[in-house]
Formats: sequence, C-alpha cells, structure tokens
Amino acid sequence: MEHEFREEGKITLLMPRFKNKYWSRMLQARSKGEFIHIKLDESGTDTWMLLDGKSSVHAICEKLKEQFPEKLIPLDDTEIRVTRFLTFLYHQRYITFLEIQ
Repeated sequence: MEHEFREEGKITLLMPRFKNKYWSRMLQARSKGEFIHIKLDESGTDTWMLLDGKSSVHAICEKLKEQFPEKLIPLDDTEIRVTRFLTFLYHQRYITFLEIQ
C-alpha cells in the first residue's frame, strides 16, 4: 500500500477506494477520491516504516526498542502494542503475513 508523509512527519496510508478496475472507473467520479486516507500516529508511523516484508514481528519490536526506547515505556508492552496494531492492519487487509500465505 502506498503512503505519504504529512507535515509533522507522520504517515497517511493511501488505500485504493476500489480494487476492481471496472468499479473504479464507474464510481470514481462520484466518490470523494481515488484513495481512502488512513492517518497513523507516531507509533503507527514508526512501525509502518519498519515493515519490509521480510522482518518478523519480533524483529520489528526489537528494532523499535532500539530506535525509540524513550517512547516505548514500558518496553515489555512493545510486543503487545505492535501485535495489536499489525493485527488490526491485517484484519482491515492493509497488510498480510508471509507465514499465512
């Protein structure tokens, strides 16, 4: 999924409004735009930037702990927070997990 940076350095995800090209052409003119904009907060932005399609959830959590120890207090909750965030993204079909494919 594409993304863009906002002025404050946070990310907005750009989810295509229509997956089907036919419906996209038919309904695009009536809709508000080509994309649905999903604004991420600071933690979501940091996590999103670490998603590379290769790293495990555990590896992403470790990188976050190393890069932003002052933001992630208590550090023990990092795995829970990241897992919840990634689970939400997965259920909304914004991401997929290689282990599930």
